[in-house]
Amino acid sequence: MMLDWNAYQSAVTAGVAGIGKTNPAIVRGYRELSNAGESGVLDRKTRELIALAVSVTRQCDGCITIHTDAAIQHGATREEIVEALGVAISVNAGAALVYSTRALDAYQAKTTP
Repeated sequence: MMLDWNAYQSAVTAGVAGIGKTNPAIVRGYRELSNAGESGVLDRKTRELIALAVSVTRQCDGCITIHTDAAIQHGATREEIVEALGVAISVNAGAALVYSTRALDAYQAKTTP
């Protein structure tokens, strides 16, 4: 295990609570934003699996621990989590491939008179 994820989640939760005590509107606004897209079409497990894949893409350890926990609480299995992570891996690789064309376009623009 690379990190004590349970202790880290507690630390993140405490840190967010501290921000909420200082300025409750920030945390309230975040919660409203988090729930804004929830229409009931996707079940909670699916939403948490998507959130976990995005967390990996954004490289946010706090998001990873929170959404891993929520995915488990909503019934996600290890296999489902691994598949969601596989999607994140493939999209990130695809994005790097697509953005590589932009680098070559920039090269072309800078070297063509």
